[in-house]
Amino acid sequence: MSSLDLQEQEQVEALKAWWKENGKWVVGVLVIGLLGFAGTLYWKSYQSGQAAEAAKLYAEVVKQAASNDAKRIGDAADALVSRYGNSAYAPRAQLLAAQASLQAHDVAHATVQLQWVIEHANETGLQDTARLKLASVLLDEKKYDEALKQLDAAHPESFTGLYSDLRGDVLSAQGKTAEARAAYQQAYDKIDAGNSYRNLIQLKMDGLGNAK
Repeated sequence: MSSLDLQEQEQVEALKAWWKENGKWVVGVLVIGLLGFAGTLYWKSYQSGQAAEAAKLYAEVVKQAASNDAKRIGDAADALVSRYGNSAYAPRAQLLAAQASLQAHDVAHATVQLQWVIEHANETGLQDTARLKLASVLLDEKKYDEALKQLDAAHPESFTGLYSDLRGDVLSAQGKTAEARAAYQQAYDKIDAGNSYRNLIQLKMDGLGNAK
């Protein structure tokens, strides 16, 4: 039994190390999928005028994204925002730029880009994605109250699992074990039973130790 406990403890510690290094990119997977689908949808939907020009500029942002050069990606996104800030492409471009900024460890720039999406996007899915990413950034910066403020924002039921999971991370970092466990439990309950992401949430709950 003791060897099993030790093995479980090692798994939990490995998860915690992995999550610290890669956790904020889990949301990035959601972003990329959303961007890819939306890009195709809008490219087909808009055929003329300013929308078509915005689509061309967005295509340039996507092209630059392949370079992994945060400045080039950011410049392309800024060009789109400055000319077609009201288009559906602008917040998507800023999310790509924010992702690149985070990979380049430019937290200040990423924060501005994510805040722009929250304030200007006309689609709640994009706003919610930006809030999740911003809350993750604030968690890394140990700005726990600010992170929780982002997570307090109203959001669709489909985002509750992700919001609750990240809330658990923030509360755990604050040493609020009971509250963190409750948040993780809500996240676990909201995530589809067939989703392997539930395993990560379970391991994080296990890592909090036994309830007292």
